[in-house]
Amino acid sequence: MSKTSVEIDRDIASQAADILGTTTLRDTIDASLREIVNAKRRLELIALLRDTNRYDLDAVGDAWGGDD
Repeated sequence: MSKTSVEIDRDIASQAADILGTTTLRDTIDASLREIVNAKRRLELIALLRDTNRYDLDAVGDAWGGDD
């Protein structure tokens, strides 16, 4: 890990801490960055799942025995 000195808006950090349930500024910053990365991953997953041509749902049913 590296150490960096930045000015932080304490009001927005306090709001983020309330939302994230964190108690220290460092935990709030770390949790905020993790949440951004996870939000991006969730959006990417949603985009994959919305692609109707990506999956053959009939094949999924057949893989589990189908309706034979």
